[in-house]
Amino acid sequence: MQHDPPRVRLPPEPGTKVALVENVTGGAPRQGTEVTIARTAEHLLVRFECEDAQPWATITRRDGPLYQEEVIEVFLDPFGDLECYFEIEVNPLNAVLDLMLRRVGKGWRKEFGWKCEGLETSVAMTESGWTAEMAIPFSALVPEPPAIGDVWRANFLRIDRPAGCARELSAWSATGRNGFHEPGRFGFVEF
Repeated sequence: MQHDPPRVRLPPEPGTKVALVENVTGGAPRQGTEVTIARTAEHLLVRFECEDAQPWATITRRDGPLYQEEVIEVFLDPFGDLECYFEIEVNPLNAVLDLMLRRVGKGWRKEFGWKCEGLETSVAMTESGWTAEMAIPFSALVPEPPAIGDVWRANFLRIDRPAGCARELSAWSATGRNGFHEPGRFGFVEF
């Protein structure tokens, strides 16, 4: 499965809604996820609405290995060079993992020292699952907020681990692999 990465243009709030697909096949995931993306003058706003019969997590500490449980993730490459990008994760307990990844040789170096200064997150349980919201300050990522017409590479992701089933990876821009770290497959967000 290969496809052209998706593109979305961001209006101000209330934003643009996109659905995540199963990351390998591009088909419908077992439990769906919709992501609303918007911007203000100072923030990128991202809201995940996750269908989930039993949302769960145990990790509560900042920068814990949230990817080992249920989590939503945002990957942002404001420069579009595919050499460095930011990753922000939030789990159903509102724990946060934020890091920067840099291409080195044939892999990626994870830089846990980077902090998304001013990041605001919230999580709520719903009748059909859970929601997670992020207000990501542009100032934590780039010197100036994006201008109208600027384009960033990005992906919006979810790791779902339902009881009794194998984990399922969902993405806005499916990588066609059993992993997310494929910046060449990130979609395009136009401001």
